[in-house]
Amino acid sequence: MTVSAVTESRLRPPIEVSPLATILLAIVLGSIAIGWLVSATQALLFLTGSMLGIALYQASFGFTGGWRRFATEGRSRGMRTQFLMIGLTAIIFIPLLSGVSPFDQTLVGAWAPVGVSVVLGAFLFGAGMQLGGGCGSGTLFTVGGGSSRMLVTLTGFVVGAVVGTAHLPFWLSLPSLPAIKFGEAFGPLIGTGLTLAGITAIIGILAVFEKRRHGNVESIVSGLSDFKGSKVLFGPWPLIIAALVLVAGNVMTLLLAGHPWSVTYGFGLWGAKIFSAIGIPVADWAFWQAPAQKLAFTRSVLFDVTSVMNFGVILGAALAACLAGRFAQKSDVPLASYAAAILGGLLMGYGARLSFGCNIGALFSGIASGSLHGWVWFVLAYIGSLLGIALRPLFGLDGFKKA
Repeated sequence: MTVSAVTESRLRPPIEVSPLATILLAIVLGSIAIGWLVSATQALLFLTGSMLGIALYQASFGFTGGWRRFATEGRSRGMRTQFLMIGLTAIIFIPLLSGVSPFDQTLVGAWAPVGVSVVLGAFLFGAGMQLGGGCGSGTLFTVGGGSSRMLVTLTGFVVGAVVGTAHLPFWLSLPSLPAIKFGEAFGPLIGTGLTLAGITAIIGILAVFEKRRHGNVESIVSGLSDFKGSKVLFGPWPLIIAALVLVAGNVMTLLLAGHPWSVTYGFGLWGAKIFSAIGIPVADWAFWQAPAQKLAFTRSVLFDVTSVMNFGVILGAALAACLAGRFAQKSDVPLASYAAAILGGLLMGYGARLSFGCNIGALFSGIASGSLHGWVWFVLAYIGSLLGIALRPLFGLDGFKKA
């Protein structure tokens, strides 16, 4: 062992053995139970979620922080890494979803119509993610890490999502374009090319802004040369490593589930079951009368792909937090911060339902699927994010910095 490795091991917090063993047991038993009660494929999706949770936590890979850092500091490494991840996934997704596939299965992309519901929903989600302190995936992995504040955000997220299902039929009655699929409209080659061109333009614009403000551009592969030895297991991971794991995880989800990775549908389903348990007639709502939603509502959540993967993300993040010695760290959270958390969660849950997803289902999986709504979602969510950042000081949180 080198001197630097010895020093690093001494500085690293000790592994939390008891919760680590409990979480490992939960992952093993969970995968066995899901495989027995549902299917081996569902168990693999649960384990895929666990893998995603580990990567998200070890790299602190959240869309919220990356967007806020660019808005407040002019640093774009997080956002550029996110779009690189989306581009790499699109290279695989769009041809597969256009029928260029050796697999004998039906694959469905994260496609959605572009209308008032997406515009409003994405804007609300963007504002909420800055108040809540996390996006869809960010909320899951920080809850897995033991954050009490993010548990409040998740509670608001669940409530907002189920309320959104009550109102969605109204929003869908407003003007809208149909789902526009680049792979279908232009063919897989041109559709992929257009998507990559848009992503390249975004990455280039972000880099130019950063260069003008700071005189340099942070590298996307920052930290990669030091990613070896104990860091592979204990973290932290470079953003680019987490991005590559997320690409692999989303592709695996598409091939196993027949559709891309999503997060927030599970929140609405959990909320609907809770609302029904306390006497609210959710089952009578139009959204839950649709055949697919009705089936999901009546069956165990273990049959729902999104829910099972969400459970996996939470447990994977908890496992990573234990390995890093940071599980359920104690911190004093002001009451105003909890207020922002619940409000942010409500906005995100409601907004995600209206806009057909969050940073994962609408942005990541949407753009990678060649869906126009993913691009619209990004623009409106970023504008909403700027509003959320401006509102953060009202709750005692950092907002825009004075020049």
